[in-house]
Amino acid sequence: MTLFDGITSRIVDTDRLTVNILERAGDDPQTPPDRTVVFVHGNVSSALFWQEIMQDLPSDLRAIAVDLRGFGGSEHAPVDATRGVRDFSDDLHATLEALDIPVAHLVGWSMGGGVVMQYALDHPVLSLTLQSPVSPYGFGGTRRDGSRLTDDDAGCGGGGANSDFVQRLIDHDTSDDAQTSPRSVFRAGYVASDYTTEHEDVWVESMLTTSTADGNYPGDAVPSDNWPGFAAGRHGVLNTMAPQYFDVSGIVDLAEKPPILWIHGTADAIVSDASFYDLNYLGQLGIVPGWPGEDVAPAQEMVSQTRDVLGRYTAGGGTVTEVAVEGAGHSAHLERPAVFRHALLEIIGYVGAPADPAPPTEAIIIRSAD
Repeated sequence: MTLFDGITSRIVDTDRLTVNILERAGDDPQTPPDRTVVFVHGNVSSALFWQEIMQDLPSDLRAIAVDLRGFGGSEHAPVDATRGVRDFSDDLHATLEALDIPVAHLVGWSMGGGVVMQYALDHPVLSLTLQSPVSPYGFGGTRRDGSRLTDDDAGCGGGGANSDFVQRLIDHDTSDDAQTSPRSVFRAGYVASDYTTEHEDVWVESMLTTSTADGNYPGDAVPSDNWPGFAAGRHGVLNTMAPQYFDVSGIVDLAEKPPILWIHGTADAIVSDASFYDLNYLGQLGIVPGWPGEDVAPAQEMVSQTRDVLGRYTAGGGTVTEVAVEGAGHSAHLERPAVFRHALLEIIGYVGAPADPAPPTEAIIIRSAD
């Protein structure tokens, strides 16, 4: 595990499983909840991805990044997908209980966005930061309104994983000699094409911590009479986001609505209204053969679904701040860290939002002789 300056790692024993967390060496465990920020990573990644932003946060905050089960240094316990992402969110709650953190600001990226939304349905939170989150209706297989396309979620879940990519995870492939290598997938999917970094090896290392044991990534599949011939199984990571198991749109009905920051890149290839990871969209493009057409298998409008749900959240009295990061891909915290940092500090109340409209300004002219 490659840790950056000032970042430490330790194992936390909970009543569910052992969980690895990253912290900052100088942070005070007695930091109050309103100054505590907890980061939750996405699929095929780990807490390592949060290190740069953790380093950049003010020193009087407490920053913690958690490895979900089957990722990073946490226990590779199997995932019961029929609970949606509740295995992950329950693990997170057990971890915060073990750390004696009753409530905190939660930051979730991609699948982690779904995890923190599920957490908010079950437990109090101070704020939610959703970075390129999975749609509130899951990944794949739904219409704009969240209704399911088929009774078995055809085309969703574990069967949609690329088998060569999975094998390269198993082989700990660090090359870029194939489109399906983790490094190539990172470059093509996780970030926009103009992103450069000296830390790419660390991000690939993080991806390679993904457990491919039974019950972890990607998960099982079952045959389907519907195109493309398979449907979501009951175990493993990808099946947790199948719409029959996952629906966090109920956040609109929370009695106590925490403020939400929704930050996403406009060039996101993964969570998009035209996602290259949505088999229906790939069928529409002719990449997956036999697509039955728009009426039967429309592409999932992921971003629009999130906007609709968060619109209802606002209408119900909640506060939502949307930051669409122009030209960024799936990882705004890596690609535009200053934008991400400022938006996060605003939503947790650490800095004030700029006045809108801005107050009048006054020009003071000083003679050069002065």
